[in-house]
Amino acid sequence: NMLLNSEVYMKEKYYSVIQTAQLLVISKQTLIRYENKKLFPTARRNALNGWREYTEEDVKKLRSIMGRTR
Repeated sequence: NMLLNSEVYMKEKYYSVIQTAQLLVISKQTLIRYENKKLFPTARRNALNGWREYTEEDVKKLRSIMGRTR
């Protein structure tokens, strides 16, 4: 039963700005520019280092905004 509970609370994978940009086939600078211009929603920030973090769901949303359906 402990194993089942721990599976439910497994930590979600986060992508860095560079990884996310690669998945979207855009540059890191473009990703940040789109966020700054409010074309993309503001990314969550890592509590320890302040870096942007993106989930798989975030990547799907960004693809949708860009009109990509991969």
